[in-house]
Amino acid sequence: MKRPLAGIALCVVTSFASIGQVVAAEHLKWAHIYETDTPMHKWAVWAADEFKKRTDGRYEIDVFPASSLGTQSQIDEGLTFGTVDIVYTGTQFAGRQYGPIGIAGAPYIFRDHDHWKAYRDSDLFAELRDGYQDKTGNIPVAMTYYGMRHVTANKPIHSPSDMRDLKIRTPNAPLYMMFPRAVGANVTPIAFSELYLALQQGVVDAQENPLHIIRSKRIYEVQDYINLTGHITDSLLTIVSGSIWNDMDEADQNILKDVLLQAAEQASRDVLKAEEELIAWFRGQGVKVIEVDRTPFREAVLPSLKAENDWSEETFQRLNSL
Repeated sequence: MKRPLAGIALCVVTSFASIGQVVAAEHLKWAHIYETDTPMHKWAVWAADEFKKRTDGRYEIDVFPASSLGTQSQIDEGLTFGTVDIVYTGTQFAGRQYGPIGIAGAPYIFRDHDHWKAYRDSDLFAELRDGYQDKTGNIPVAMTYYGMRHVTANKPIHSPSDMRDLKIRTPNAPLYMMFPRAVGANVTPIAFSELYLALQQGVVDAQENPLHIIRSKRIYEVQDYINLTGHITDSLLTIVSGSIWNDMDEADQNILKDVLLQAAEQASRDVLKAEEELIAWFRGQGVKVIEVDRTPFREAVLPSLKAENDWSEETFQRLNSL
């Protein structure tokens, strides 16, 4: 039996409509500066796959690791310029645009990991997150535990005086620089992608990062000592471009929020687990890991913490009381 021409035409239209749906899948760019073996990248890739599944392929996320789309400052600016759609960024960098949210990146602001979790889940963080969104138009969806930052060098550091005149690399944000400046070190901001070479060539004498980054960036190959200063309990915000977020319907927004929160939770657990295991691993590699009395370091930085900040005394006290 011959098929009616109208039926054939309908099939053709339906076929083209199906093809159009596939072609119209929106590709989002997620940029970050971390290596592919880090928990941040692992769970970003998971989130990308999960978001595609849950939206039936309407959205795809391409993850660009290891500064492949630029430095931290460049990819943060990309949210505004529309060159990237999602980023990981430190709370200190977010504080450049909305000062109060940077408080989570201040030296010795958290007592321990439980205090950090209490802040992450608090009304205070929700208010600061909303303040950032109101100021920038971009959406901080999740916060990931990045780990305690420690100083590596080619000498042991037992007291603040051991850091005097030490050339130390930090990220290019004021709160990262506050601690080394408070103890008399010479701060040199250098892009994350250039860190290993800068240490190898002696451009700087020291740097500071969490243990899992010291391993991932192989910093232990060019630094003899890991000094457990624990001066910042660090965090990463997962921020979505407001223009992308506002183009989504509410159902897709909720799906994206859910997968990003899950990814942040899992990455946080992996970082915490790495912190528990890596001291023994580094010592097994012949690296000297120095236990540090943090009290004099905390006392050295306290005057700067009180004098140089972009948050209110009320915010400071609310965080301390958590």
